[in-house]
Amino acid sequence: MLILLSVVVMFFALYIGVFSSLHHARAQYTEYANFRKELALGTAPVAATRPDDAEKLLTPGTPVAVLSIPQINLREVVFEGTTGAVLQKGPGHLRNTPMPGQSGVSVIMGRATAYGGPFRGLSRLNPGDTFTVTTGQGVSTFRVLGVRRGGDPFPPALAAGGGRLTLTTADGSPLLPSGVLRVDADLTSSALPTPPMPLTRRDLSTAELALGIDQFAWMQLVLWGQALVAASVLLTWIRLHWGRWQVWTISVPVLVFFSVATADQIARLLPNLM
Repeated sequence: MLILLSVVVMFFALYIGVFSSLHHARAQYTEYANFRKELALGTAPVAATRPDDAEKLLTPGTPVAVLSIPQINLREVVFEGTTGAVLQKGPGHLRNTPMPGQSGVSVIMGRATAYGGPFRGLSRLNPGDTFTVTTGQGVSTFRVLGVRRGGDPFPPALAAGGGRLTLTTADGSPLLPSGVLRVDADLTSSALPTPPMPLTRRDLSTAELALGIDQFAWMQLVLWGQALVAASVLLTWIRLHWGRWQVWTISVPVLVFFSVATADQIARLLPNLM
């Protein structure tokens, strides 16, 4: 059992360091192509509800924007929702805020370390830096006001009809975040039409908030952990009846699969901004 635990820990470290980045890169590559197609067809979402049915909310993980910050070499597809599962694919739009470029304060969250750590460079932004966000309504330009951490003063109140975007990620050491880092940026282009917001802060789960944890992942972790133990026991029994090399041929891909799946569930228990 100790050996099995060591294998899981090893694969968890490998998953965070390598496999999670590959997962993020693949999702970005695929969804960027899909979102460009939606932009060309005029079917990209422009609100928290589906373009084809205003009575239904967007499915979490739906691409809604492309965030481009040249100062930190960032170009990321932004997805609807901010749970840990959504942020595995890339930055996420907080569902109870307007879409970037619309009137009001929009919030985009992103990871600082795991899954490509797309927001790890936010602290390098300076007041006056500009960047863009592309949505189904067009391209919006923002100017950075500053970087703030817990205890820092809030930015000036937003003017009526104006727009602002707050980029949010984890602050502190890579694997032990000590707080939240935010970059506030004001909209400098014209504010886009802003549909009514169907969600409020009370409609969100705690997993969607800054440094939130997906508690449902505990159940998945237990199931995958049990499957890993069962597979190990079965392979041990087979080894007593088959030859050593035959067992290795079967056991390596099986244990790798269950170890990676277990590591993925452990990663889901990490804070969503990490």
